[in-house]
Amino acid sequence: MDQNKQQEEDYGYNLFPERNSGKFQKGSIAESLFTFNHKCQVMLQFAMETSPYAKLLLGAMKSSGCAVYKDRHFSCEDCDGTVSGGFDATSSQIVLCQNNIHQQSHMNRVVTHELIHAFDHCRAHVDWFNNFKHLACSEIRAANLSGDCSFHNEVSRFNFGLKKHHQECVRGRALRSILAVRKVSREEAEKVVDEVFDTCFNDHAPFGRIPHDKKDANFAYRDFENRDRYYANL
Repeated sequence: MDQNKQQEEDYGYNLFPERNSGKFQKGSIAESLFTFNHKCQVMLQFAMETSPYAKLLLGAMKSSGCAVYKDRHFSCEDCDGTVSGGFDATSSQIVLCQNNIHQQSHMNRVVTHELIHAFDHCRAHVDWFNNFKHLACSEIRAANLSGDCSFHNEVSRFNFGLKKHHQECVRGRALRSILAVRKVSREEAEKVVDEVFDTCFNDHAPFGRIPHDKKDANFAYRDFENRDRYYANL
């Protein structure tokens, strides 16, 4: 990458001002009193314990040698109003935007979306900063597998009725995510998404299928939990 371009690129960190500001010391009284931190922490814990999407991803990461710990790998922070979460590859930490996440269902989707990035970081050694195709692939997978494009969510956005609607939703959300964190033209982002779309859209690991809703996710989690049972009985 051109050195000048690399210096100008902030990789989306401007959307997460607390990453560098040191505004609150973690665990301080100020953090507890003046932010949504406590509510965020409670919703995060609930997501980790009850969401089949999150439970499957946490189990898959542990099996891959990348166990996730709540206090180490998640951080509830105030963010720019346009984002709900992010994955910071430099610290292997998921940022949850406590000022923008107010419902448990939203928290569940954000946790799932970012855990997919964390899973990709673990299993595929994604080069987030220098390989545009790696970034695009993970964004496609996260949009496809997290429930972001579920029928219920799309109806709530008044988006429905199009041919191959799920694919178009995934493509559009991946594109928007890339444009939010990289200083590239829309044309360049679309070109890279198109180049990797089919391969990455059809990569359903670790779910084994596209979990279109909670029922699908529960089936996928059940299959994941029972994956070794057959061989154990031989």
